[in-house]
Amino acid sequence: MSNEADTCRIYVLPKLYAAGWDDEQIREQVNFTDGRIKVKGGKTSRDEKKKADYLLRYRHNYFLAVVEAKADYLQPDEGLQQAKEYADALGLYFVYATNGKGIVEFNRKTGVERVVDEFPTPEQLWQLYREYEGLGEVLDDKLLVAYHESDKLPRYYQRIAINRTIEAVLKGDKRILLTLATGTGKTLIAFQVAWKLWQARWNVKGESRRSRVLFLADRSILVDDPKDKMFAPFDEARHKIEHGKVVTSREMYFATYQSIARDEWRPGLYLEYPADFFDLIIVDEAHRGSARDHSSWREILEYFSGAVQLGMTATPLREENRDTYNYFGEPLYTYSLKQGIQDGFLAPYQVRRVVVDVDATGYRPHEGQTDDHGRVIPDREYHSANFETTLVIKDRTKAVARHLTSYLKKTNRLDRTIVFCADQEHAQSMRSAIAEINADMLAQYPNYVVRVTADDREIGKKHLSKFQDVELDNQSPIIITTSKLLTTGVDAPMVKNVVLFRVVDSIVDFKQIIGRGTRVREDYGKLYFTIIDYTGSATRNFADPEFDGDPIAVINEKMGVDGEPEEVAEDGQAEIVAKPTGLASVNPHDQEEAPRKFYLSNGVAVNILNEVVWELGPDGKRQQMVQLTTYTGEQVRSLYADVEALRQQWAAPTQREQIIKALAERGIDLEHVAAVAEHSDADPFDLLCYLAYNAPLHTRSERAARLRKEKAAFFAKYSPQAQAVLDAILDKYTEYGPDQIVPGVVNVQPINKFGNALEISNLFGGPQNLREAITELQTLLYAA
Repeated sequence: MSNEADTCRIYVLPKLYAAGWDDEQIREQVNFTDGRIKVKGGKTSRDEKKKADYLLRYRHNYFLAVVEAKADYLQPDEGLQQAKEYADALGLYFVYATNGKGIVEFNRKTGVERVVDEFPTPEQLWQLYREYEGLGEVLDDKLLVAYHESDKLPRYYQRIAINRTIEAVLKGDKRILLTLATGTGKTLIAFQVAWKLWQARWNVKGESRRSRVLFLADRSILVDDPKDKMFAPFDEARHKIEHGKVVTSREMYFATYQSIARDEWRPGLYLEYPADFFDLIIVDEAHRGSARDHSSWREILEYFSGAVQLGMTATPLREENRDTYNYFGEPLYTYSLKQGIQDGFLAPYQVRRVVVDVDATGYRPHEGQTDDHGRVIPDREYHSANFETTLVIKDRTKAVARHLTSYLKKTNRLDRTIVFCADQEHAQSMRSAIAEINADMLAQYPNYVVRVTADDREIGKKHLSKFQDVELDNQSPIIITTSKLLTTGVDAPMVKNVVLFRVVDSIVDFKQIIGRGTRVREDYGKLYFTIIDYTGSATRNFADPEFDGDPIAVINEKMGVDGEPEEVAEDGQAEIVAKPTGLASVNPHDQEEAPRKFYLSNGVAVNILNEVVWELGPDGKRQQMVQLTTYTGEQVRSLYADVEALRQQWAAPTQREQIIKALAERGIDLEHVAAVAEHSDADPFDLLCYLAYNAPLHTRSERAARLRKEKAAFFAKYSPQAQAVLDAILDKYTEYGPDQIVPGVVNVQPINKFGNALEISNLFGGPQNLREAITELQTLLYAA
């Protein structure tokens, strides 16, 4: 009778070899996820990685089948369900389960499940795959061009996106959309797609040149960063279109819309390139610009309509980005924020909702009240959406700066933090307020807090570059205040705090903003992040039932555009002009007639009313307000009917470990529960009984004192020196908890002052007697 490993070695591999699969085509024990990150009270752990026994590939970039092997005494189909789940995630049609002697095949395309005598050959599966994907006229030499080999090989979902895109291009599709959550590597996908098509010369029609690619985005940083980093292997083939110059001798082009678009001063640089010049156009952050029906940039894509156009976005279909989906069509592949977190590739997060009193109650000026400039403030009630757009209360900014500083002092003042403000002026005010409170940090880190907005230009780019670097030095900014410039496309993997100090009504914008924190850097200890919400935006958006749903089917109907037009900052930042409320609807430049903002520097006392923490629930499924004590009580009652049932198992160390493990599987960390309940001095057993059964709550010192008083006969059995050892063990328990009541505790201070382990055990008549004494001590400690 063999185990699973024996099945693989003795049976499965020989059968695969016999079917014509070689070692290059057989991948054994393949981890394809990193395991979901779990956070409990600041501590992190991971779920197990998903691991396939075998993945079979036709070439190194084309996986075709998954094989799950079980021990030979089990049925051949024992691992079939698991294999189906893996195949579904990996986008594979062909599924096999085996006990080494029998083989069960499941075809996800046809739905047919059957017993087979042997594995199919690589050619058989490849031809079936080509048939299913409609690749009849596509040549293998163009389809199977290798990935660029680097230290960043594609993850499983990236490989699916790359391969499906290449297939779609080679089949003649002209508009393609990929929807992948922020932080999942869209730039890597774009690079590999461009690389493979460039190498394949797929669209050159007998010419000696390679395929020409244009990487198009709406901000310089979204162009410069990929060009200089990810796309570096293109080397001399790269060129950035800028300064009004037309270059046609390269093959990998980069441009912002602004640099090539038509405007009131320029006829449009894009018109100086032939309409059929580019073979492929990659539209990064596609939801932001040219795919909008009435965008002035749309004409660029329409002019180059003969090129394949690949749109990349992180935002599923919503009303505000419907134009993008109408233009490109239904996504060819979607990988969501939720799936990225479940797979462990993206960092989970908690949300801290901080309630500012003027935001909660609103602010109404008294009759005739004037602002800092002597202007009468209109009599109305002002709320979060009005602050910083219509009315500036400087004490509100100072209060939030103080609260944020206090939070960082409790956590880590060197945690990278992005503060999203209402506009550039607000970002500057917030920067100044934080700097004033953190003078001690600025003495060590002169750039501890900086503003990075469109107006900051080159100096802002330098600050951002240092902020993005995972290595920290005394020139690195720790806190960045911004408005809209950093909402998309900025890879800052060490961001630990995303702060919302402006109202975010759009789910599209919201998902982009929280994406600033989703990157994982396990090697630097960055495994999760915190959203600190001062306006209620996060909790409102989390309540949206479509917050992380897959895009619905696209209905190809033309939609009119409502809302305000885009205003583009000089560096390429596309900003939506906020639809103003109240007096902000007038001409903002005519300060004499109706000022855009009123300013109050004094006389408004602003305080923090409340702070509520939301985090991924202990079930790991949804965002919820933390009621950990209630949840813990419910889980304990589900495991144990009453106090006595819990006590009987708790008293024995090995059984107590089972309780702790069972609670941990339900997302409960006892140390964290004690801290949340503010009963860190309680015995964990008493705390669980208190939360689950409303039993009296005792501290560890009370329980130890009762034991000494009521069980004097137990101590009297031993010599004075042995009694002193037991007393010292109880002291360790009182200070640190029941984990100290183990034989190994005799090796630590101050108990080892009585001698080494052998000498101490001899005080009890030998090691066995010492173990029995400690076991009895625990039993009596938890006696009813």
